[in-house]
Amino acid sequence: METSPEQQRLIESWLDMLWAERGASEHTRAAYGRDLRAFAAACRTGLLSCGGAEVLAYLGQRHRAGHSARSSARALAALRSFYQYCLRQGLVQEDPVALVENPKLPKPLPKSLSEADVEALLEAPDLDSDIGQRDRTMLELLYACGLRVTELVELRVSQVNLRQGVVRVFGKGGKERLVPLGEAAQGWMQRYLAQVRPNLLPPGESDICFPGRKGRPMTRQTFWYRVKHWAAAAGIEKPLSPHTLRHAFATHLLNHGADLRVVQLLLGHSDLSTTQIYTHVAQARLKSLHREHHPRG
Repeated sequence: METSPEQQRLIESWLDMLWAERGASEHTRAAYGRDLRAFAAACRTGLLSCGGAEVLAYLGQRHRAGHSARSSARALAALRSFYQYCLRQGLVQEDPVALVENPKLPKPLPKSLSEADVEALLEAPDLDSDIGQRDRTMLELLYACGLRVTELVELRVSQVNLRQGVVRVFGKGGKERLVPLGEAAQGWMQRYLAQVRPNLLPPGESDICFPGRKGRPMTRQTFWYRVKHWAAAAGIEKPLSPHTLRHAFATHLLNHGADLRVVQLLLGHSDLSTTQIYTHVAQARLKSLHREHHPRG
């Protein structure tokens, strides 16, 4: 069933609202648009006349077609947003999604690296070049502080206090936290700021800590490319993500006896339940060690 021109115009006005009022990214806007158009095409009674039963039937149809719970959850989020918009505009009297529960999503354990893998990755950059020293310092900082990649590439020199050995980080929602550098990362930062950064960026040009090409701030994608480059050089074949070293930071702290709430503060998690997933990673590691080394493992 094709979406009518009237429904198309309604969908476009909702997407324009997402863009203008809520600051939705282009990626979110495109994904939500696809999700709502697919629902509109499957909805026999029309977007403004359907009820909760049709929404449930549509989700069941997606499940039978092999769509993941995660993609169905996103589709449902798009429908929730759309019908809230329609309620505010007076286009519907009831929200057909109001009583529909979100699909239960699996919580996969974050991929992490062993301590030997991390050591190999840190040793990989070519220290004969300024770029290699910059990358080594960034990797050291990422692992020592458990930063998000965005927090790292947006870091300013003014946020680094070498005398006190801490970094002032602005995380999600602008929340501020102080994270210890650690002796090794502090040494790399000291050398980098004194000897390498002046070669990459003229003095006084910018406060950005780790400039990319032509002194511009580095993008997340550029740094992620650098991580994959050095991981390949180190012979690391495990699947990596932009958060790999952040996951390793948390997992290795817990493996060595750190308190969960301390790790929560260092990671900048507002909810302890977000941090608790790392206890499962640590427990899995302990079970693996037990099986490997205990005579009755």
